[in-house]
Amino acid sequence: MGVAPEVPLGCSGKTIPAIGLGTVADPRVDAETTRAAVLEAIKAGYRHFDTAFAYGSEQPLGETIAEALSLGLVKSRDEFFITTKLWCTFAERDQIVSAIKMSLKNLQLDYIDMYLIHLPLRLTQQMTKTPVPKEAIKPLDIESVWEAMEECQNLGLTKGIGVSNFSCKMLAHLLSFAKIPPAVNQVELNPFWRQKKLREFCKQKGIHITAYSPLGANGTRWGDNRIVGCDVLNEIAKAKGKTTAQVSLRWVYEQGASAIPKSFNKERMRQNLDIFDWCLTEEESHKINQLPQRKGSTLTSIFGPHDFLLEIEAELEQDSEA
Repeated sequence: MGVAPEVPLGCSGKTIPAIGLGTVADPRVDAETTRAAVLEAIKAGYRHFDTAFAYGSEQPLGETIAEALSLGLVKSRDEFFITTKLWCTFAERDQIVSAIKMSLKNLQLDYIDMYLIHLPLRLTQQMTKTPVPKEAIKPLDIESVWEAMEECQNLGLTKGIGVSNFSCKMLAHLLSFAKIPPAVNQVELNPFWRQKKLREFCKQKGIHITAYSPLGANGTRWGDNRIVGCDVLNEIAKAKGKTTAQVSLRWVYEQGASAIPKSFNKERMRQNLDIFDWCLTEEESHKINQLPQRKGSTLTSIFGPHDFLLEIEAELEQDSEA
């Protein structure tokens, strides 16, 4: 099947694989399960792997990359595109370089390809249970945090920096002072959460969108079967001899975004890469664009229904279609 094609990374002149493998598992899995899945993915042609300090998957991912290189499955580290994220408890100016170095140690790497701010908020204590106490959730001091993110890139610890779960308003503020603009905004994007306003804004500003939950995160606490069980997507899939997941990923790809579906199933991993030699018709795209909008992953469902988070949610809601 070969390796997933690369798509342009905003205005940077760099590229990112169009399909990567997400490594967040809910409920969590053991390290061996992650290692086995990543090794299968590398054999299938995946080169972009998305992780985060908060997922607990950095270490098994790093071990598997080292194994794949020693086995000769991949010739050099440069063929991989590794994304990881700054967790909210480290989202302070003087903690960020240490945080990326901790991730690099976990991953056994000298550099990361893309380092993202995981969420637009700061936590003043480790998350031991949910909901998180209201007083532990603080606004992000984005100016000082971004300065430290830029330092990470200037030090060569990461090749690119970006954000995750940022609204148009947050991005506009960030762009007003950033010396290095964000290369990526990783957000929920799928046929049921189309983010039209955000997509248009990011395209205009040269920010690439990576889609998480492109298949609706079925089987997780925050996801459901709205994509795999959708009649409209099923009809399109049947007519094309494809799966609903492939139709959803093709739709994401046709919006100019990359996607990081999480599947640890060998067959589905391969199917998720098989979306590049066919396309959706105008009529099929139109049908998808009529599907009702509903966000799957919300900050309030993770941290609790606090006022500050409700404000962020309202802002993020405005960036999808009405």
